[in-house]
Amino acid sequence: MERQALRILHVEDDPKSAAAVAEILAASGDVLVWEDNGSAALLRAGMEAFDVIILDRMLGDIDGLTITKRLRESGIGTPILILSALGRTSDRADGLDTGADDYLAKPFEPEELVARLRALHRRSTGREHSAVILYGAFECHVKARTAFRDNRHIALSPKEFELFRYFMENAGEIVTREMLLRDVWNMDFDPQTNVVDVNIGRLRRKLEDGFDRPALETIWGSGYRLLDGRAKPQSGERRP
Repeated sequence: MERQALRILHVEDDPKSAAAVAEILAASGDVLVWEDNGSAALLRAGMEAFDVIILDRMLGDIDGLTITKRLRESGIGTPILILSALGRTSDRADGLDTGADDYLAKPFEPEELVARLRALHRRSTGREHSAVILYGAFECHVKARTAFRDNRHIALSPKEFELFRYFMENAGEIVTREMLLRDVWNMDFDPQTNVVDVNIGRLRRKLEDGFDRPALETIWGSGYRLLDGRAKPQSGERRP
């Protein structure tokens, strides 16, 4: 099957770095649009459709994390990969926590960059899975990337949806912080990062807002568990 070429916005103020990425993606058959500053990138991302956005963190006018935050606040859910020389675990955690979907430190292997862009696009279009996962009051529509509780739509950011899907795939089981860092953030375990705790807090608030039953249970010293979210049956009532 012929692979679909991706349309990618690359935001990078260093012409040499931009040219190197352009060469890699030209070889893979993708279409690259380059902007060398954050202001122009925000304007273009708001006016045109892209499959993936590649962001450098250290730009001259607006840094990459601020761009990520503004894109998410404006409702633009295009997958974002941060490509940065800042490669410490805390740097990666900051990027992911701000709303980016992946983080790749420089220097990198061209094959890895291409593979990560492909993976981001597959996840965003739901091509990896087509199932609807059901658990108690919750529904996870993987292809549409939407979440429901008691038939009420729950608006989630791309990373929150990935987290929700992971809990749905492991419904009723204890999910540890190490599992989430490894499988949702592609990070090695780092006890110093609070990226899991911050995102769990956000997801919990969204899943529980307006409901009188908890959605996520904290298992102290172990991790978290998704509860079924259903109200307790009344006396004499039988649950199907």
